[in-house]
Amino acid sequence: MTLIKSISGIRGTIGGSVGEGLTPLDIVKFTSAFGSWAVKRSGLKKIVVGRDARISGSMVNNLVIGTLQGLGIDVIDLGLSTTPTVEVAVPAEQAAGGIIITASHNPKQWNALKLLNADGEFINDADGKEVLDIAENSDFNYADVNDLGTVTVDNSYLQKHIDMILALPLVDKEAIAKANFKIVIDCVNSTGGIFVPALLKALGVKTIHELYCEPDGIFPHNPEPLPENLRALSQEVVSKKADLGIAVDPDVDRLCFVSEDGNMFGEEYTLVTVADYVLKHNVGNTVSNLSSTRALRDVTEKAGGVYEAAAVGEVNVVNKMKETNAVIGGEGNGGIIYPELHYGRDALVGIALFLTHLAKFGKSVSVLRSTYPSYFISKNKITLTPEMDIDALLLKVEEKYKKQPHSTIDGLKIEFDKEWVHLRKSNTEPIIRIYSEGNSEQIANSLANKIIADIKDILQLKD
Repeated sequence: MTLIKSISGIRGTIGGSVGEGLTPLDIVKFTSAFGSWAVKRSGLKKIVVGRDARISGSMVNNLVIGTLQGLGIDVIDLGLSTTPTVEVAVPAEQAAGGIIITASHNPKQWNALKLLNADGEFINDADGKEVLDIAENSDFNYADVNDLGTVTVDNSYLQKHIDMILALPLVDKEAIAKANFKIVIDCVNSTGGIFVPALLKALGVKTIHELYCEPDGIFPHNPEPLPENLRALSQEVVSKKADLGIAVDPDVDRLCFVSEDGNMFGEEYTLVTVADYVLKHNVGNTVSNLSSTRALRDVTEKAGGVYEAAAVGEVNVVNKMKETNAVIGGEGNGGIIYPELHYGRDALVGIALFLTHLAKFGKSVSVLRSTYPSYFISKNKITLTPEMDIDALLLKVEEKYKKQPHSTIDGLKIEFDKEWVHLRKSNTEPIIRIYSEGNSEQIANSLANKIIADIKDILQLKD
């Protein structure tokens, strides 16, 4: 059993002993802490709750809602929903915050509480620490019988979210409808199976082949939208002679595409492509995290904008986007953040913008992909001993490459012309994760191997 308490929420495997898994008592404790913090911070006594379709969702949802009622907080229950839908609902409802019950791309035994502030954005580092302190000290008081919170079930936000997307100037419903796309979707039997078909129909798409769209939480494959998990989607695109395939994760904040020939478009290129479209109509700045492809920088600079890199983590990307007034940003895992709608990763707005771009482009998805710089990211890791001072080790690597452009805002990222390597230490294991990118798999791998050799040299380790 696993329980991970972090600044952005609490996640763990269902069951086990208290404090060692995501047990009912842990759910009540952390919900109590967050509810108390949200009311104290905002002065409001209302919280929006929504969940993905995983098996444990109903159980966790009941505990969360009952706990919030016990604190005297009114609950707007969106039921089966998506992370971005809860994010847009929080400010619309003038709520103190939101709780999304989802473990995102993690397997079925996991669940989590994702925590939102009154702006519908993930709480920051300082706020997260305050919530954890409240939980640790059980610093909360429950309401008496006359002051218990109420529950309002609200199923209107599916349509409200879609309407907000359709109202965006850069979403062209008519162009999408005219393109007459044939699309296969893989929604991993979670809430994307409700929201994605509804969005596509609202955009005028008439031919939708649904794969794994029953929101019963029984994931047919590993729910992370990676190539090895999307073989059935790829095969279906080819067999149905579809124009493209679309895959989302269980809470619909990650998005990736499959080309008409069954090849993966590449989740790193979801943001690149949508940003390219946005920048064609609204030149400005862009942001992604340090481990995302430099192709975003290329298309941004080509359009006349400025690219900035943020530390890994959605809240860090959002903060950098606000700081630089970015017109679009996100993460290389298929996360699109379009601030004209809201500051959160949103696969639904990503689908609408991508399809508009494709419709106006007028050629196939594979041809569209070929118009972008081609890079390859290699992901490796090196395992160290628990007593190793990893920070000191990274300082020695930084010293070795001090003449190269580099960043230390999140581990160590070193740039070599159009290639880069990013070293990040794990918070839970004695390992360094090593991400590298080059314009071929061979170059990316050789760069990673060179850095690994440097580390071993510093440690005087032998293969």
